[in-house]
Order: sequence, then C-alpha cells, then structure tokens
Amino acid sequence: MANIAIYTGSSFFTTGSTPFGFYDADSAFRTDADKVVKWCAQRLGYPIENIELQDIQFYAAFEEAVTVYGNEVYQWKIRENYISMEGSSTGSALNNQVITPNLSTTIKIASTYGSEAGTGGTTTWYTASMPVTAGVQNYNLNTWASASASLQPGDSIEVKTVFQQTPPAIVRYFDPYAGTGTGIQSLLESFNFGSYSPGINFMLMPLNFDMLKLQAIELNDQVRKSAYSFDLVNNQLRLFPIPVADTTLLFHYIKKSERNQAFISGSATNLVTNISNVPYNNPVYSQLNSVGKMWVFQYTLALVKEMLAYVRGKYGTIPIPGAEVTLNQSDLIADARSEKAALLEQLRGTLEDSSRTKQLEKRSMDENYVNQTLQQVPLPLYIF
Repeated sequence: MANIAIYTGSSFFTTGSTPFGFYDADSAFRTDADKVVKWCAQRLGYPIENIELQDIQFYAAFEEAVTVYGNEVYQWKIRENYISMEGSSTGSALNNQVITPNLSTTIKIASTYGSEAGTGGTTTWYTASMPVTAGVQNYNLNTWASASASLQPGDSIEVKTVFQQTPPAIVRYFDPYAGTGTGIQSLLESFNFGSYSPGINFMLMPLNFDMLKLQAIELNDQVRKSAYSFDLVNNQLRLFPIPVADTTLLFHYIKKSERNQAFISGSATNLVTNISNVPYNNPVYSQLNSVGKMWVFQYTLALVKEMLAYVRGKYGTIPIPGAEVTLNQSDLIADARSEKAALLEQLRGTLEDSSRTKQLEKRSMDENYVNQTLQQVPLPLYIF
C-alpha cells in the first residue's frame, strides 16, 4: 500500500495555496487560514489520531466555506430585492450597497395595462383614417391594414378607438355668434346689453343650468335622432347610422406584434436581466463579523470531514502489526453531510428571519405588545 500523506501538525499559508485565490490578498484570511487548519485537525483528533490530509485540503475547504457563505447571503439579497434590481446597471458591485425598494418594475408591469387603456405604456397607438362612402355601412379594416398599415408578414392590427360618435352637446350649447341659442340674448336685451356684439358678451348662469341644458340636448339626440355607434368584430366595422355623405373616418389601432414583443428594442446593454448578472462579488473576508466567521469555521470543518471520509474510504483498512484497523469513513461522511445541511438550514433561516417582511411583522407585533402593556397602566383620577 502506498504511503498516505498525513497532516504534520503545522502549516504555513502563502498566496496561491487555495485553488481559486479569491481571498489570498486578504490579510485577515491569511491570518485565520493556519488557525483554521489547526482547529479542524484538533477537532478531528490530532495528534492522537492521524489526519490523512495535507494543508492544501484545509485551505481549499476554508476558501469554499467563505464562498458558500457569501453565495447564500447574496442569493438571499437577490431574492429579497430582485424586483427593485431588474433593469439597473451591472456596472458596480452591490456587496456593500443598501438596496432601496422602488416601484420601477411595478410601473413597468402596470404600463402594459396602460397600453391597453390608451393611457401610456410601451405599445404605440397609431392614428389612421379611412374614406367612408355614402350608403356603405360595412368596412373591412383587415383589408385596409394589409394595404396601408405597413405590416410584417403574419402581423395584424387591433383597433382600439373608432371616432364615430355624436358631436358633443357643448358645441351646440354655446355659440357666441348666435346668442348661445338658449334664449339668453333676450335677457341681455333687458339689461340694455343687446346692442353689443353677441361674440363679446356673456351672462353667467349657475352651473346646474349648464348641466341641464347639456343633458336636454343629449337626450333629444338619443330619442329623436339616429344614434352614432358602430359594431367591430374581427376588424369588420359596421357604422350606424348608414353614412349619407362621403367623409373620412378616424380610428386608433395597434400592431399586435408590438404588443406581444417581450422586450423593448433598443434597450441599453449591461443591465440586470436575471439573477445571474446581478453584480454581487465574493464577500470580503475581513468584513465578516464573528457570527459569520464562526459559521465559516464550522462549515470548513464539515468539508474537511467529508474530504477525510473520501480518503479513508479509498484505503478502507490499514494494516498494523498482527492486525488491521478499519477506518471510520462511514461515520465521517454521515456527520459531514448532516452538519453541512444543518449549517445551511440555520443560515437560511437566519436570513429569512431578517427579511423585510419578517422585520415588519416583528415590528408590528412589538407595537401591539407595547400597546397592550400600556393599557394595563392605571390612569390617574383628577378631582376638581
């Protein structure tokens, strides 16, 4: 059997001792690296037991533990704030930045509804006109779109607004060159104002007078005249009443391809588009507090146990004079996996408890408890 390289009881960390070198330039990491090696070896039974590992395995586990810790913390930060991060620049790292919640993505989502309502958004509403012929009631807007809407193959339009309605009552209510048409001119004459041009005189009436007049005009048109309306099914337009003269019909439409487009063309590059490009770097080891470092030490030990278990599992038994010693590979691998899982669960639970939602819930509970306590305080009585 080949000689097994074992831990000698001492180590000396130098730059390049870790696989990736993420933290080799950090003085605190370099200082703690050899301490972690010694602590892990002693936890595994050294010097009573031989440790079939070299210092570089300890360093690799230490580097991995710091990286896992940072990944868990920053993944939680991404989950907590992604809706506020999406669309922001990837130019600078967010490790030590306070993420301020904003409504940017919420507004983007709401703007799609604005596009449908015609109050904004990212889908362009086009204005178009179409000739209307006297006596012709039905019009095919799909045919018009094929000829005039500059559509790409397979695209179509959706009509949003057809300007086919009765002229508003107010345009017939107030005509300054006709004395308003409401009998007010005779009132002006009674005040000796009749000699003035009707375009430069006006008698102020109560607002309810104006509203009643407008309603009377609209009700008159509804009862005594043909109502201006239309039917629109699959861009097949039917006008009511049947046109009696050649005219032009205006309408708004959108291109369905633009509404269905999942991204905004011409968007800036180097933006946060998914969790993989949110600009978080590896943590700075020297900035970890004692709680974080203790987690890293414990996770390092679990990783070292796992590596040691793989090594001992390869050799199985070691011969000694007159007998063989069976190594504890199964115990080590079971302990290592359970400890890793427990540490990750503990860290994730701590992160979840520190989330914005949990903190607000806790603050609300604290306020309720304070109010309940204050309600038990006796109120003083004042006798006058």
